Amino acid sequence: MQELSVRHLLGIKDITAEDIQLIFETADNFKDVLNRPIKKVPSLRDITIANVFFENSTRTRLSFELAEKRLSADVINFSSSGSSVKKGETLLDTVNNILAMKVDMIVMRHSSPGAPHFLSRHIDANIVNAGDGTHEHPTQALLDSFSIREKLGDVAGKKVVIIGDILHSRVALSNIFALQKLGAEVMVCGPVTLLPKYIKELGVKVELDVRKALEWCDVANVLRIQLERQQMKYFPSLREYTLYYGIDKKMLDSLDKQIVLMHPGPINRGVELSSDAADSHHSIILNQVENGVAIRMAVLYLLASKQ
Repeated sequence: MQELSVRHLLGIKDITAEDIQLIFETADNFKDVLNRPIKKVPSLRDITIANVFFENSTRTRLSFELAEKRLSADVINFSSSGSSVKKGETLLDTVNNILAMKVDMIVMRHSSPGAPHFLSRHIDANIVNAGDGTHEHPTQALLDSFSIREKLGDVAGKKVVIIGDILHSRVALSNIFALQKLGAEVMVCGPVTLLPKYIKELGVKVELDVRKALEWCDVANVLRIQLERQQMKYFPSLREYTLYYGIDKKMLDSLDKQIVLMHPGPINRGVELSSDAADSHHSIILNQVENGVAIRMAVLYLLASKQ
């Protein structure tokens, strides 16, 4: 059996194009499983996985939990809001207490960039990064690229624009790394205040006009404005942002080609996307959600074989 080149999934930056293809091929098989009447396989029957979330999450957490249960793993859910973290317990102490319960794998979301990398140097369990601050969100990027491959046949040679709050987005960074490793051309588009200063060093195109970006691309991945991570005002108002960067169905229909519309969720309807755009035939947003479970099953299954 082919193996991943890594023991942990900490970020797309750390894995190879071959790793990504292996995850995709494994996810193809699990997608078949998810479409069967009995959606469970015994692949991780002897594995215990802890979902350790120090930051709020709905879709990612549910998607991982469902993936783990579909693989027959034993699952522990930990949320910092009702835990001893509130009493001042450190990250390492929290995780070591969980590991003392004989946990094999940890899926972790944390508000500090690098938190999963720090843990991987101190504990034996496999770690999956479910988002660390504004750094990376590898499984989201994998399911996004997998969804493009499913819709368009291949990622290589496709033109993908990421639109919105690039500065505060871990999804944007992981997506840039994944798309480039798979041979896509990448552009970012948003207000200057929401583009990182280093962005051109990543080898991406930069466009400030959303209309021009849509005319260039095959796929538009639209991000929400991350108000909860913004320490200051980066634009005058949400209304003004929508005026210049909001996308509606009328705009999509006026393009001289069919493009694919994506969003990692949650969507702020009426801000970055109108409801008629989000629910239009251009959109593969619900396919992304479905593919998230298959991709996360693939990642967990492949990492478990590195035990």
